[in-house]
Amino acid sequence: MANGYHIVVCGSIVPDPLQTLEPIQTPTGPALKNEMMLPAVLDPWAAHALYEAADLASKAAGSKVWLVSVGPKAKLQQVMMTIAQRVSFELVPVDASASGFADAHATAALLAETIQSIPGLDRARLLVFGGWESASRGAGVTMQLVGERLEILDQFQGVDQLSFQADGSFEVLERIEGGRHQVSVCQGPPALFGWATGNLPEPRNNPQIGMANMRTVMPALQRAKSVPLAAGGLHFLSASPPKQQRQTRVVKDLSADQIAQEIAEWIGK
Repeated sequence: MANGYHIVVCGSIVPDPLQTLEPIQTPTGPALKNEMMLPAVLDPWAAHALYEAADLASKAAGSKVWLVSVGPKAKLQQVMMTIAQRVSFELVPVDASASGFADAHATAALLAETIQSIPGLDRARLLVFGGWESASRGAGVTMQLVGERLEILDQFQGVDQLSFQADGSFEVLERIEGGRHQVSVCQGPPALFGWATGNLPEPRNNPQIGMANMRTVMPALQRAKSVPLAAGGLHFLSASPPKQQRQTRVVKDLSADQIAQEIAEWIGK
């Protein structure tokens, strides 16, 4: 594209996956025990989307990347100190709950409203990136709902590869059943992409990129508006970690079909 792309990446923070997460009940609904004390990272699904966005922007002159992130300001600042050294972007933070128990519709509405409020955003050049899934907001529909609210008709989910053509169109590889990909061709922006893992490695830390990003990240965090993320009528009866269960039997001379049948019956119980 002659003037480049305006790429908006939706990505929140999640507790470090190496931590033990224990659900608890609070007066406002389910939450994680000591959630604000847990170290946080950028959602791995969103991280793939951000790295793909930065790679695309580096190849299309005039492109710009925004990272729209919903989460507590203190935790966002902690995570941005690391992420800002990987790729160039402009942070658009929203000071709100990053809880995995939030309603997908409320989250999508907040994301869409925030995207629409970005100054100078050109819809004719707009590409919205995000995680196909999420390590916390794992409803699997958030990005689709964002696209619907932005009235973006061309949406692709489970994207592993995006190849841009000389005429401005792009070829998309989406995951489908059986370990295969569906190949689609789209004429151009606006479009939305829910990324799977992509093909890019995690970028190395670059202190120069970090210093350039932090000049805008810190002021953006200071200006971040605080928004109560509505539950949207969502109600949880209970939340508890899965229980460990192990039943071991040593049996000889069973066929594969008999083993599969026994496993299926055990799961059914």
